[in-house]
Amino acid sequence: MAVPPDSDAPPARGKRPKQGEPVVDRALSLLAVFSDRRRALTLSELARYADMPAPTALRLIARLVAWGALERLDDGRYVVGVRLWEVASLSPRGHGVREIALPYLEDLFEVTRHHVLLAVRDNEQAVLIERLSGKDATEVAYRVGGRAPLRTTAIGLVLLAGADQQFQETMLRKPPELEPGVAVMPEGQVRRTLSDVRRTGIAMIRRTLPSTTVSVASPVFDAQGTVVAALSIVVPDGATPPNVLAPAVRAAARAVSRNLGYKAEASADVRTHSEG
Repeated sequence: MAVPPDSDAPPARGKRPKQGEPVVDRALSLLAVFSDRRRALTLSELARYADMPAPTALRLIARLVAWGALERLDDGRYVVGVRLWEVASLSPRGHGVREIALPYLEDLFEVTRHHVLLAVRDNEQAVLIERLSGKDATEVAYRVGGRAPLRTTAIGLVLLAGADQQFQETMLRKPPELEPGVAVMPEGQVRRTLSDVRRTGIAMIRRTLPSTTVSVASPVFDAQGTVVAALSIVVPDGATPPNVLAPAVRAAARAVSRNLGYKAEASADVRTHSEG
């Protein structure tokens, strides 16, 4: 079995691809080994992390380079190609929401001058699709295109609160994420927090790593009343009281929602987002 992208331990050597495994799956497994900690990899590293023979990896890498999914650096290492970004930008849940939200994100950024984030849910994680950051803004953990946990981030809690009940129960039965700098919430507290998020339209998380910050997030709804994104600001803890930040974040999220066709007065029975 291939090593997950965020693991630094190489898999056992000498294994061959599973018999009958589709070529596309093997190609995708090569792309999946890239992560924040592994942005440039040699052929041998790609083969080891994807758990496939080097000759097989070389053939697939050549095809990926020709298509533009990978690029070869002068030192022989490979990085993710720009073509993947072009394709990803066509995602309606990413670029479409981002395009509508961007003017409101910029307005919110002008007020805070720290970080303004926009994220969508992909399976059991949040994916950051935009981040506006000031030059002197405090350090944050997540980059555009990066993934964040649902139970230990403000954007994640908003997206989890807007998910369908079955998905929420599945997530709540899992062991809590252990994330540096964030207090672990037991299941009962998470349930109460999700209820509060649905009632108030606000989630808040304090963290001490990579810097001491407070995040305040609010849901973005589409025309059907489905939570399709989470909008948040991240500022140094103590710089501005969260009760001052919350109205601004909620107002920005509501403005984006209106531009997506959401009508609050007709949404007493809000549908949840069941897409995973």
